[in-house]
Amino acid sequence: MTAERMESAEIPAQLRPAMQALASGSVALAGLVRRASTDPRAPARLEREAAAVFTHALPGAGLRWLDMGNGPAGLDPQGGFALALTPLDASANIGIELATGTLFSLHAAADTAAESFLRPPSEQLAAGYVIHGPRCMMMVSFGDGVQHYLLDPDAQVFRLVNRRLRMPECAFEFAIDVAHYRHWPRPVRAYIDDCLAGSDGPRKKNFAMRWLASLVAETHRILMHGGVFLQPGGDARDAASRLRLVHDCAPIARLIEEAGGRATDLCEPVLGLRPAGLDQRIPFAFGSTEKVARIAAYHDLPEPEVSALFGHRGLFRA
Repeated sequence: MTAERMESAEIPAQLRPAMQALASGSVALAGLVRRASTDPRAPARLEREAAAVFTHALPGAGLRWLDMGNGPAGLDPQGGFALALTPLDASANIGIELATGTLFSLHAAADTAAESFLRPPSEQLAAGYVIHGPRCMMMVSFGDGVQHYLLDPDAQVFRLVNRRLRMPECAFEFAIDVAHYRHWPRPVRAYIDDCLAGSDGPRKKNFAMRWLASLVAETHRILMHGGVFLQPGGDARDAASRLRLVHDCAPIARLIEEAGGRATDLCEPVLGLRPAGLDQRIPFAFGSTEKVARIAAYHDLPEPEVSALFGHRGLFRA
């Protein structure tokens, strides 16, 4: 690397080459995203270009293994780290001027890719995302809080603006795709119905619903403003709507928990799960601690009690 693309004073020394490589790729991708926003045919092409940008940026950064979602590849046999990377999340948002981004999860490398990646998310050495919106920002955790960086477009450097970001404790907002309502587990429907009942319901509060169809953008909004995100999956027909544990849930769970929130598979903490495979998908809830805990509590209720919670007042029921 010929130039630092990220202020490095707060980055652990052994992780600086990998983080500088990620920052370099992200700076290049930021330029591609800006140019692509004027081309309605850009999203599919930009996904390929994003992968190529990081493929070019990452060699020489101490990575032994790299997985960009299509299977692990070996880079440097002497490298000490393994990187799970989503080069471009929600590329379709480019054409409608909504935010997209990159997700990354860095582990200590083992002799095999499986041993490197299939470990509990609590063992991540670094986890974070880069969001490409009106401004380009990076959020990253090295296990001691969340660091917030902003891309200086003139110097092409990510500058540290907050050494320890904390998520607001309470916001009466939830993010969920209601198109899958019929497939949600009963406890999730109960929780959402009670939120939608507003000040007349058991929560005694009016909630706002958000849905941006971009995992990075949803995470960023919740980190900055609070609230809760749910991707509950559903029955066997709807399993594909669940999120990837290694590439999606692991880095987000680390960020959210380090910022003072909570992340679960609707019941159990994500940071304690051990992936069964690189393609494993799970239901996912993250955000303000109280709200995520309440979702888990709905799952602990006996089935008749869950039904009684929403059987007569759900807005989606006759």
